[in-house]
Amino acid sequence: MGKREKEPNRQYTDEFKVEAVRLGESIGNSRAAKRLGIPDSSLWNWIRLNRVGKLEVSEVNGEPVKRSVMEVEAENARLRRELASTQLDLEIVKNNQARLAPPVGRETLVQIG
Repeated sequence: MGKREKEPNRQYTDEFKVEAVRLGESIGNSRAAKRLGIPDSSLWNWIRLNRVGKLEVSEVNGEPVKRSVMEVEAENARLRRELASTQLDLEIVKNNQARLAPPVGRETLVQIG
């Protein structure tokens, strides 16, 4: 067997860990780890730390960051525009891909079928 390339250790924020634990509790640990692209063992370690109270989100000056309604609405509007733009880009790529794909002829269908 070939040698495995060593992957660098990834570092995650405490906020990410806490949210990963919450996701694991809601949809199951293995599914959460797969969805987040993290090793199962990392999630299990974070769950263990959370159970003993050693995994906490560090807040700025002991208080959560509060944002005005206008700031949140502005960010939501920006994200909606970004999503619409990305969806349009994806649609363009799909349409171009369909045009560039070779046509499927009767001979191809006979070979497949």
